Amino acid sequence: MFTGIIEELGTVISLQADKENLNITVRANFASELKIDQSVAHNGVCLTVVSIENDSYTVTAIKETLNKTNLKDLKQGDIINLERGMRLGDRLDGHIVQGHVDQTAVCTAITEAEGSWYFTFSYGPGLSNITIEKGSVTVNGVSLTVVNSKKNEFSVAIIPFTYAHTNFNTFKIGTRVNLEFDVIGKYVKRISELG
Repeated sequence: MFTGIIEELGTVISLQADKENLNITVRANFASELKIDQSVAHNGVCLTVVSIENDSYTVTAIKETLNKTNLKDLKQGDIINLERGMRLGDRLDGHIVQGHVDQTAVCTAITEAEGSWYFTFSYGPGLSNITIEKGSVTVNGVSLTVVNSKKNEFSVAIIPFTYAHTNFNTFKIGTRVNLEFDVIGKYVKRISELG
């Protein structure tokens, strides 16, 4: 489990295909504190640490993960949002995040608002995911509050701290991001569909 509060930015230093899998090596300040088999969220995708060397570590993304996330778009040198799993007893400063990406979305608008930014994202209708006004959503692993919720589209407001300490500052129109919709909202929606 994660909170959607990004711990640090990592740099992709190597991408190695292994059959249908992709081994991703990331440079991160906390690499020496990691353990093999530990879970770390990468742009919101929970992946398992398989090796550690000095200031970098490697995780493996399988075909299913690559098909459903933006990890297949990664290039050497890309900056990614990182968060280690939450510790029992810690404050939950974001919201409950599983690290299981539901689908990707595309950034369709970026608006500066005198010190903050509004980012708008559009996502495909195929999976019937929804947002609600003032509800929670995770974008590339960042816990955010939805504004301007529409069918298959929503916006988020980004404060300067979040802009500076996540990879939101690299987004452009057309950037593909990972979305994880609120887990409680997903259960409520599923129950209403079955009822």
